[in-house]
Amino acid sequence: MPADAPAAQPSPLRLHLGGWQRKEGWTIVDVEQRPEVDVVGSCTDLSRFGDASADEVYASHVYEHLDYNDELTAALTEARRVLRPGGLLKIGVPDLEVLGRLIAAPGLTLQERFEVQRMIYGGQKTPFDYHKSGYTFDLLRALLEDCGFAQVKRVKSFGLFSDTTEQKFKGMPISLNVVATRPG
Repeated sequence: MPADAPAAQPSPLRLHLGGWQRKEGWTIVDVEQRPEVDVVGSCTDLSRFGDASADEVYASHVYEHLDYNDELTAALTEARRVLRPGGLLKIGVPDLEVLGRLIAAPGLTLQERFEVQRMIYGGQKTPFDYHKSGYTFDLLRALLEDCGFAQVKRVKSFGLFSDTTEQKFKGMPISLNVVATRPG
């Protein structure tokens, strides 16, 4: 099966944007072709999927790689479009409030400060590993509401994948995890 189009979409359809870990019932969409990727493409263009065709869209540490002028709005609009009414968008992004406190915390070594800096700006090891935007809960909630989402709430964990949404540094969760609903 070519990685640019799934043969048969599972029902219910659950999209895992930028995913690295296969899980039954989830379709992985990513800009880079890798063995676990089902569909090669950008989260800013989900046109391979029909309107109101997905029950869930999950994006762990994807949206911070998009510019906030155009790409972010396009991606959130696409996520809303493919979600059925009542469908859930689950987003994890670096939590700038936590990371800001961490990088300024007394007692961190230079290496630890560099690790926090990488969490803020990306690992910068590939062209897709740069962060172009950052979020606090209030900012992310406003962006989601502007794109037509409702019931935006912060959660500690999604409990879905072993990924960056579960990561801690010095005992502090570094991910801002948010669930939003496409209204009916």
